[in-house]
Amino acid sequence: MLQRIQTVYIILASICSGCLSFLLPLWTVADASYFAVDFKVYIALFMVSALLSVVAVFKFKSRQTQFVLCRLNIILNLILLGLFVYRLLNLPGALEDAEKGIGLFLPVISIVLLVLANKAIKKDEALVKSVDRLR
Repeated sequence: MLQRIQTVYIILASICSGCLSFLLPLWTVADASYFAVDFKVYIALFMVSALLSVVAVFKFKSRQTQFVLCRLNIILNLILLGLFVYRLLNLPGALEDAEKGIGLFLPVISIVLLVLANKAIKKDEALVKSVDRLR
């Protein structure tokens, strides 16, 4: 069912990964803003994350598959966050001149939303199992 709360969380994570990655700057160095579009690896990882979220939304009949897809998406976002930190620390004049943009926090927001979705999926699964036990 598409009206469950985990669907809302997963759709918000998809919007966060898919749309906002094009709009928000990752960091600014010497009056030059860098977006995810400027780096092919970042935009590819953002798009895979958004695609995983969309697929997870439509796997609502199989809660276990939805749960696994959300877990994979969390791992992907952790990798993306690690790449951001690595890139930021290796920038010329890394922490002195670089201003961090809100785009750096998109994977964190996405991870939080996906964890909330996983908690809701587990809660649904427990509810279904408890109803099956009563029959």
